[in-house]
Amino acid sequence: MTQYGYALVGFTAMVAMIVGALTFALLRLAAGVRDTKRHLGESGAETALLSAALQDAVGKLKAQEQAMSARAAASDHLRGQIVDSLTAGLLVVDHSGRVEILNPAGRRLLGLDSERVGAHYLEALAMAPPLAAVITECLHTGEPIVRRSVETPSTVDATHFGVTVSPLAASAHGHGAICLFSDLTNVFELEERLRLKETLARLGELTAGIAHEFRNGLATIHGYSRLIDPQTLPGLYRPYVEGIRQEAEVLGKVVTNFLNFARPDQVSFGPVDLGLLARRAADDIGRELPDGTTIEINGDFGQIDGDDVLLRQAFSNLVRNAAEACEAAGVTPAIAIEGQLDPTHRSCRISVDDNGPGIPEPVREKVFRPFFTTRSRGTGLGLAIVQKIVLTHNGRVIIGTSPAGGASIQLTFHLP
Repeated sequence: MTQYGYALVGFTAMVAMIVGALTFALLRLAAGVRDTKRHLGESGAETALLSAALQDAVGKLKAQEQAMSARAAASDHLRGQIVDSLTAGLLVVDHSGRVEILNPAGRRLLGLDSERVGAHYLEALAMAPPLAAVITECLHTGEPIVRRSVETPSTVDATHFGVTVSPLAASAHGHGAICLFSDLTNVFELEERLRLKETLARLGELTAGIAHEFRNGLATIHGYSRLIDPQTLPGLYRPYVEGIRQEAEVLGKVVTNFLNFARPDQVSFGPVDLGLLARRAADDIGRELPDGTTIEINGDFGQIDGDDVLLRQAFSNLVRNAAEACEAAGVTPAIAIEGQLDPTHRSCRISVDDNGPGIPEPVREKVFRPFFTTRSRGTGLGLAIVQKIVLTHNGRVIIGTSPAGGASIQLTFHLP
């Protein structure tokens, strides 16, 4: 073999070695690539699983958050419904005395047209100072006040409240108060009516017998005075006999009226239209009134269960008293009877107003007492009989001032 042959063989061997090395390297590189791809595939699956788990947890947390928000909203809505549905008044004030809650029933009882949230409770309760005083006491002492009754001015619809005030949990700035108050006006009025009925019953029992005996003696005096012929007497004594007759007749009427007032009434209840009854009473009494007297009947009246005869007597007494008061003051009587229905309390209020001198404040509590009168010739039984008849029908009667400056007798009856 020549020199060139050996060189060619050596060169070929070297090329083969280089190719083998390159092939080995390529094989190792391919194996590495395969291993890398396998490892990357496994890591991606783990990442995907972890991501899916995290997304599921986040979804559950969001669902729980939404459920809690829904429950909180439902709880707030229910709390609002409970507060708004309370028939008693609810007033909540914070440590600084600012109103946080005043429910619709409380606004109605206090005669307010807005919630007054954010206002000071003394300002919100300006029309009911006794109620504000109870809250002030609780805020100052931190002690609860349970079932206290307070009386408010007549400017508020409810004149008697039952009040319970409890302190709220104390904070760094102090404590607030939660006040529950309810209308006890009807309860107090019922107690007052029962008290008056018992008083009138005892008065009737004590005096009815005496009045009967007194009337018998008067009848004897009047009878003997009638047997005396004034023409047979000297002229000096004739006026005396006439005076005995007249006074005996007057006293007889007083005793009869008192017996009608004192003895138990035989009440016959039935449907009574108060408007028609007022007109009939005005027509019946019209002939006895002074010349020029006017009677106007306006408004809305209701129908109650009552005794037609007794109620007509009550209205007749009121109209007669009004006319006599005006005549005594030297003015022509102008009497107005006005009815007003109250659907909320299912009642009818009837006012009998006049243009007379009115009834002074200090006297108003006394005019319903038997035999109390401000007129020299009055018997003092007219308004007493009216009150008794109204009480018999479970109503109430109060005295005020009419638009004309005279007296206003206001009767309130409950509708069936």
